[in-house]
Amino acid sequence: MTIHPIEFRYGTEEMKNIWEEENGLKKLLEVESMLATAEGELGMIPKDAASTIEAKAGEISLKRVKEIEEEIGHDIMAVVTALSESCGDAGRWVHFGATSNDMIDTAHALQIKETIEILEGRLMGLLTVLIDLAEKNKNKVCAGRTHGQMAIPTTYGMKFAIWAAEIGRHLNRMGEMKGRILVGKLSGAVGTMASFGSKGMELQELVMEKLGLKAAEISNQVIQRDIYAEYFFWLANVATTLDKICIELRTLQRTEIGEIRERFGEKQVGSSTMPQKRNPIKAEQVCGLARIIRSYIEPALMNNTLWDERDLTNSSCERVILPEASILTDHIIRLTTKILKGIEFDDKKIEENLYLLDGLNLSEAMMIELAKRGIGRQKAHEILRIMAMEVYRTREKPKDILLRDDTVKKYFKEGEIDEILDPKNYIGMSKAIVENVLDRLNEGYNIKGNKI
Repeated sequence: MTIHPIEFRYGTEEMKNIWEEENGLKKLLEVESMLATAEGELGMIPKDAASTIEAKAGEISLKRVKEIEEEIGHDIMAVVTALSESCGDAGRWVHFGATSNDMIDTAHALQIKETIEILEGRLMGLLTVLIDLAEKNKNKVCAGRTHGQMAIPTTYGMKFAIWAAEIGRHLNRMGEMKGRILVGKLSGAVGTMASFGSKGMELQELVMEKLGLKAAEISNQVIQRDIYAEYFFWLANVATTLDKICIELRTLQRTEIGEIRERFGEKQVGSSTMPQKRNPIKAEQVCGLARIIRSYIEPALMNNTLWDERDLTNSSCERVILPEASILTDHIIRLTTKILKGIEFDDKKIEENLYLLDGLNLSEAMMIELAKRGIGRQKAHEILRIMAMEVYRTREKPKDILLRDDTVKKYFKEGEIDEILDPKNYIGMSKAIVENVLDRLNEGYNIKGNKI
C-alpha cells in the first residue's frame, strides 16, 4: 500500500535511495563500524574486536533490526543488538561509550552530505540551462512589467541572467554552509565525553576524519539544531527561487500575454472538459511544492529549542522533514530545469506586447530627452504625466498628444519622437549587463562548453 505522493509521484530514485530505511541503517552501521575501528586504534577496545565489528557491520539486515525493535521498542538499541549478536564475543564492544544520537546525528550528516552532492549537480545543470537561455536571448527585447503594469522595455536575456545569478548565489551559499552543517558528534549522553575518558576528543576527531565529516565543536546529547535549520533555510531559499521563476513563466503563459509556453506533448491533455487548454501544470507543481518546502522552516527552528541537554521532540519531526524537504527540493530543481529546457517563445506575441501601448511605456525615455534639452526633469515629468492621463482618457496615441504640446514641439521633430518612443531603442546597458553576469558565472563555475 502506498500513501505518500513521494512514494509514487514526486522525487527521483537517486534522492529517495539516500533517505530510504536501508540507507539510513547502512549509515548507522558505518558510524558504529568507524567508532569501533577508531577505538581499536586508540587502544580503547581490543583491536581484534574492532576488526570483527567492522567486518560484520555490512551484514546486518533491516529485517532483523525491525524484529528486535518490535521487542524492545528502541530503534538504535535494535541496531546495536543486531550488530552485537552477529559479532560473537566481540559484540560486547559494540557501541562502546556512545549514546544513540552520536549515531543518529552523525548518520544524518552522512545522508545530508550525499544529498548536497546531488543537489549541487542539479543546480549546476539548471545554471547551465539558464546561462544558455540568457546568452541566446540577450537581444530579445520584451515589455518589462512592474506592479503587474507594463513598464519600460527589458530583454529576455535579463530575465534569465537574473535567475542564473541567483542560482549561482545558492551554489555559493552551499559551499559556505558545508563546513557548518556536515558535522558529526561522539560526545556521549550530555556532551561531556565522560564515557570515552581522556581520549574522547581525539576519538571524535578520528572517527569524523574517517567519515569525511567535521567534528562538532561542542554539543550536548545532540548536534545543535541551528545547524540543521541552516540546511532547511537553504532548501527553502532554493525552492523560493524556483517558485519565483515558475510564477514568472506562468504569468508569461497567460492567454492575454502569451509570450512563452511550456513544451506540450503530442498526446498531452490539458483539461478533461476543455480540449484547447495548454495549462502550465509543471510550473504550477513547482510553485505548489515550494510551499511545502518552505513550511519546514518553522519545525526546523523549533527543533533547536529542546529541554535542557535534549528531549525527544525533534526526533519524530526530523524523520518527516529531513527526507521530505530533501526529496522535494531535488524534484523541483529537476522539474524547473526540464521546463526551461523545453520553453517555447512566441516572438510575434512578444513583439505585439512590446508595441501594445504605442510608446506610452516610453514616457521615461521622452522625459529624459526633454530634460537633456533644457526643460528640466520635474517639468518634463509633469508634461509626460499629463500626456499619459490624456491617453488613458481618450485612447489617443502618445505621439499625437505630444505633438500638440508647444514645449515638446519646440524641441522635437515628429521623426525624433518616433525614435524615442520605439521600445527597441531603450534597453540601456542590458546586453553588457547580461554578458558581464554570464562571463562571471562561466568563469566561476567552469560552465562554458558544457553540454546542455
